[in-house]
Amino acid sequence: MLETLADFIAQNFPRGKAVELGIGFQTKVALRLTELGYDVLAIDWNEKAVENARKAGIKAVRDDLFRPRLELYKDAVVLYSVRPTPEIMKPILELSKKTGVPLVVLPLSGDSVPKQMRLVNYKGLAIYVYKP
Repeated sequence: MLETLADFIAQNFPRGKAVELGIGFQTKVALRLTELGYDVLAIDWNEKAVENARKAGIKAVRDDLFRPRLELYKDAVVLYSVRPTPEIMKPILELSKKTGVPLVVLPLSGDSVPKQMRLVNYKGLAIYVYKP
């Protein structure tokens, strides 16, 4: 199922730098995007999550999405987040607006998503997209 999100991104955004916001310990989407030709950068505030991503072969750095280092995101073609916690929804939308980089979110079912985001049904997945 998570790999389906990577397929959606590959069909809708050009190859280039894709940044996963809040990777946590789930590396499936990042690894699939790498297979599809993307240069993936994983971001998390948790150093253990960053180390886990690196061990899986994914470029990863620690950053605080409430005070992001904008230079990490500027040259990305897409920002995405898999099941983000509700408290980071607003900061990741703001990051998309500040950098001008589109945002794709696969929320947990039942989590609310900012009104500016457009719902896309892709192969049964409820995916939200914001294009600044």
